[in-house]
Amino acid sequence: MAQVLLEGEAVVVHVKNTGRCRELLLEGAHVYLTDGKHDKRKTQYDLIAVEKERSGQAPLLVNLDAQAPNRVFQEWAASGQFQSDLTLLRPEQTWGHSRFDFYWEAGSPYNLRRGFVEVKGVTLEENSHARFPDAPTERGLKHVEELIACRADGYEAALCFVIQMEGMKQFSPNDNTHPAFGEALRRAVQAGVQVFARGCIVTPERLELAEPVKLEL
Repeated sequence: MAQVLLEGEAVVVHVKNTGRCRELLLEGAHVYLTDGKHDKRKTQYDLIAVEKERSGQAPLLVNLDAQAPNRVFQEWAASGQFQSDLTLLRPEQTWGHSRFDFYWEAGSPYNLRRGFVEVKGVTLEENSHARFPDAPTERGLKHVEELIACRADGYEAALCFVIQMEGMKQFSPNDNTHPAFGEALRRAVQAGVQVFARGCIVTPERLELAEPVKLEL
């Protein structure tokens, strides 16, 4: 939850992000809301984006909707840009002890390729470099380990970092915050897991997957 000054009145809003957002939700920050009234929740608005002030630069608009990365990846993959011969893209697929964001199939029945994709939203920025995670993530670490296991079992496996900001020069794991995650990510690459990062087009009304961002491991 966050308290927002809206037309002179302090209102409590729901923050659509499970991260800590310590660097973003500061007093006085300019935020963007959407109608968030649900039967099971009393808050009328969802906080979906924030302008991050940067010294000597224009504010950086950061999308904070934790559900948006999966949606933009699904749109992008369905358009054929993930696998050109994609025949199936199924969300929320269980394998082993994990539930991955997507299971996919591509090719013909005689040359069928199968794989899993896990998508991670990135909202942490340091000097135009995107970092993940913003806090230790045992769940994220488990997903990386399971993707390595998928690869060993004959599936293709991918981990996509959706950077919910524009203008990032590179992406790297946040070894200072969670070194075990960075170590697992490097092992995943060595095991054949496809690890990639994509930037986004970000406006108050829109989030769309955009160009690749350089991966620095």
